[in-house]
Amino acid sequence: MEQEPEIKKEGRLTLVLALATLIAAFGSSFQYGYNVAAINSPAEFMKEFYNETYYDRSSEYLSDFSLTLLWSISVSMFPFGGLIGSLLVGPLVNKLGRKGTLLLNNIFSIVPAILMGCSEVAKSFEMIIVSRLLVGICAGLSSNVVPMYLGELAPKNLRGALGVVPQLFITVGILVAQIFGLRSVLANQEGWPILLAVTGIPAVIQLLLLPFFPESPRYLLVKKKNEQAARKALQRLRGWDEVDAEMEEIRREDEAERAAGFISVLKLFRLKSLRWQVISIIVLMAGQQLSGVNAIYYYADQIYRSSGVKENDVQYVTAGTGAVNVVITMCAVVVVELLGRRSLLLLGFSTCFTACCVLTVALALQDTVSWMPYLSIACVIIYVIGHALGPSPIPALLITEIFLQSSRPPAFMVGGSVHWLSNFAVGLLFPFIQEGLGAYSFILFAGICLLTTIYTFLIIPETKAKTFMEINQIFAKKNKVSEVHPEKEELKDLPPSTLEE
Repeated sequence: MEQEPEIKKEGRLTLVLALATLIAAFGSSFQYGYNVAAINSPAEFMKEFYNETYYDRSSEYLSDFSLTLLWSISVSMFPFGGLIGSLLVGPLVNKLGRKGTLLLNNIFSIVPAILMGCSEVAKSFEMIIVSRLLVGICAGLSSNVVPMYLGELAPKNLRGALGVVPQLFITVGILVAQIFGLRSVLANQEGWPILLAVTGIPAVIQLLLLPFFPESPRYLLVKKKNEQAARKALQRLRGWDEVDAEMEEIRREDEAERAAGFISVLKLFRLKSLRWQVISIIVLMAGQQLSGVNAIYYYADQIYRSSGVKENDVQYVTAGTGAVNVVITMCAVVVVELLGRRSLLLLGFSTCFTACCVLTVALALQDTVSWMPYLSIACVIIYVIGHALGPSPIPALLITEIFLQSSRPPAFMVGGSVHWLSNFAVGLLFPFIQEGLGAYSFILFAGICLLTTIYTFLIIPETKAKTFMEINQIFAKKNKVSEVHPEKEELKDLPPSTLEE
């Protein structure tokens, strides 16, 4: 009973915790979203630059095939870089820490921002291609490290809300890129290099401000064995000196894992005690990207045009869709601790499934029924709402929650790799799927949404307001093992009370 007041106090959003969250998310997650969308609006001007540059060098223009290939490489370098960044997560967060990795990651944003900003003056489209690879590495690292960092900074009853903040800033980044990408702003002949270079500004801000905020207390205590630094970090984050209970919880996690030693990606796949956790992150990360979210955005402009939206107004409608995405993600930040992670995943994927099914019908009948184009627009918006509620923000949050300290970095490597490989596959294959299946393309995505919904219903537990140890005990039962790491039996010496809050 004496610890009850302290448990209640852990829910406070202190100024230090709030600012650390905002700076980490703005400096990293924002860039991910911005670079996803920034290259779309000025595409025609950039292709023209590619052609003119090649003509200046060789006195002949690129063939249609060569230009398309160069442009495809420019676009696909981003998810390819994201995959590389995901593979770097484990080694970097273990060596440099969560905050240290985010600070180093700014190099992969500032350097390409300068290169892209100077590419037109330098008459080099190669600088853009290399830069897209570098900002992809930045996105691959940030999409994994920011949720890990914030999940370890937050008290358990705010972990969900703060864990969704990175996705919120990704959507804000997309929206800002769409606004800057309006023809009247920067998506024009003179402005497109500036549009691409803006990504360096958040990186500079993070580089200047993040050093003043704490490293993850879990990293400091478990990995660095620095109890004093961990205690000081917790005191700054919580806003009071009595952090003994939380320090003890971190120690229990450390003791429960110490005998397991270093967990590599290979060992992660081989441990029976982590079987359902690994399967779950693969299913959720693949479901997130293969559910058609990128295809919906790809198809949106065509849907808007066919429903009578004027060519020049499509850009404003697209930006409006981006604004809806931001608003719904803000709602997810608020409701994730009320409704829980599992509920939002089920609601989100089932909404996307329904929207894809109806959209298929609407697209098939678009030329024969006068009001079908409006139904198509409604389906796009409903799909975006569904995805923003659960499939977009929750999977990365769950990786932080369902893995303990030693297995968290390799888990993020696996989840990130699946995320970027799926992203790359959709970007590469969807144009061919669309050409072959037309309106019926979205049946595939509906099927993936349905399968992910069923998996979530059957397997994924609710993790709201539970400690990392309590969550892993739930999965221990699913894995049919008595302990978290049965091969070492390190939990058998712990009294039952240590598994409680």
